[in-house]
Amino acid sequence: MNLISLDIRMLRSLISVVETGSITETARRLGRTQPAITLQLQRLEELTGKQLFEHGGRRLILTDDGTTVLTYAKSILRLHDELISQLASQEIEGQVVLGTPDLYAAFMLPQILSVFRKSFPRVQVELNCALSTPLVGLVKRGDVDIALVTRMNDFTGGQVVRREQLVWMTGEQSAAHLERPIPLALLPPGNIYRDYAIDTLERANLRWRIACVSESVGGLQAAAFAGMAVTVLGRSALVPAMREIGPNEGLPPLPKIELLLYKSSGATSKAATALHDYLAHYLRLDEELSGRGAPIELG
Repeated sequence: MNLISLDIRMLRSLISVVETGSITETARRLGRTQPAITLQLQRLEELTGKQLFEHGGRRLILTDDGTTVLTYAKSILRLHDELISQLASQEIEGQVVLGTPDLYAAFMLPQILSVFRKSFPRVQVELNCALSTPLVGLVKRGDVDIALVTRMNDFTGGQVVRREQLVWMTGEQSAAHLERPIPLALLPPGNIYRDYAIDTLERANLRWRIACVSESVGGLQAAAFAGMAVTVLGRSALVPAMREIGPNEGLPPLPKIELLLYKSSGATSKAATALHDYLAHYLRLDEELSGRGAPIELG
């Protein structure tokens, strides 16, 4: 009998997809990309040799084998998290300042920080939300212990922990992408999301205008929800009432960006090291799942 090994992250994704009924919501909760979640489920089916879902439209329906795997997955995950919590040294305590743009604070970090708090209950994390460029300065000066930021062209150092696909987004019922010039909701000058959006439109000879400038992702989303503008965000930030605009709707494809994890040279405490290593582990690149075939399309 050939033994197989199931990745805990695959089981966590399976449970979340069943609970939420949505690949999109699972990606948001777990701080992963939608294709990564889809590939995890596909890989889980390959490893078990069983069909876990019946693919009826956008609904996710567990097969009998899927229900069996789900039952064991819940038990395994509960024991896994209990073990991690027990192994976490009760001696590790202290305060750590974590800096990140509000985009990542809202869509990537909640689940990771929730698990971290269970594992290290005596570590207090102070979240500092700001744009990437000032955060890099803060972490290098020691005012922030750890920073998760978007790589800008002039950044040096840091550890690449993730690549994120940029996409055009607008409100679910919006036709702003059909207007000429195209109204844009963008971050302030000096941000690579903004630079890529404008450069891509310029290369495609598409006229554009600035309809909204906001340092907060909430401001960009508000303009998109209202149908005032098209914005550019990472695919993991796609939320209900917003939709992705594909190349077939007239807008050129956007590149991927890299996320960097910085740790201040003065952040030598065990608490800071624990948080840094936790983030590096849970945000690490999705390349390990690439090349395993086309993703299955689930709701």
